[in-house]
Amino acid sequence: MTITLLVVSTTTSTTTAAPPSRCSGAHVIEFLKYLDQFGKTKVHITGCPYFGHPNPPAPCACPLKQAWGSLDALIGRLRAAYEENGGRPESNPFGARAVRIYLREVRESQAKARVDAAASSSGVLGTGGSGDGGSGSGDAAGGASTAGVGPPTTTT
Repeated sequence: MTITLLVVSTTTSTTTAAPPSRCSGAHVIEFLKYLDQFGKTKVHITGCPYFGHPNPPAPCACPLKQAWGSLDALIGRLRAAYEENGGRPESNPFGARAVRIYLREVRESQAKARVDAAASSSGVLGTGGSGDGGSGSGDAAGGASTAGVGPPTTTT
């Protein structure tokens, strides 16, 4: 059950209601972690014999996660949508410092683990045709972050 509180201004004869911010950077990070269960990118853990190898010769039990590029592109789109719909940039939970740090850590850990991006025909997150959420499979192993810079660009 969700309870929404409204702040009512009594200084004028008309009543103005403004909902408080209900989403924080911590909520965004929790959502990104939730999305990992739908990921198609194998991220080798430190103890895996294939850690650091991009194409392992045999299967392993390492978890599937969302590729960094997919998460980065999603956050970029959500950040832009928040601001396009009247949200102030300084209160944008998708541009929070904690979210940028989390995305940087995901990018670095996936680059270090030399992730194995699975080939698929449809992405869980994206609208792009590359199959990994619309950001291209090259983003999973590194590249420049666009978190906190602006909306992502789409390449065809």
